[in-house]
Amino acid sequence: MELLKIIVSKNALDWFKNSMDLKKGDKVKFYSQIYGSSPVQKGYALGFTKDNEPIDMRVHTEMEGIDFYVEATDIWFFDGHDLHVDYDPNDDELKFDYVKE
Repeated sequence: MELLKIIVSKNALDWFKNSMDLKKGDKVKFYSQIYGSSPVQKGYALGFTKDNEPIDMRVHTEMEGIDFYVEATDIWFFDGHDLHVDYDPNDDELKFDYVKE
């Protein structure tokens, strides 16, 4: 099943820009990583990295000139869910929600 869309909140965008020193033209790749946990895949977690050389960008969203994307090889991880990314200032961390419409 395909990942349908990536939704990044304004608070999360600000966190990415400040924490990762992102600017217009940069790209953030979301990917699956083994040895973690997520509500959609047992034994796998979601990772992310600054990566300006996509190989096969399957799903992406752009905010203020910054692309957030998932490669075709990692689409399976989302199991048909949308990825909602937000920032929680109380915990000072990103929050990932997987939403199936």
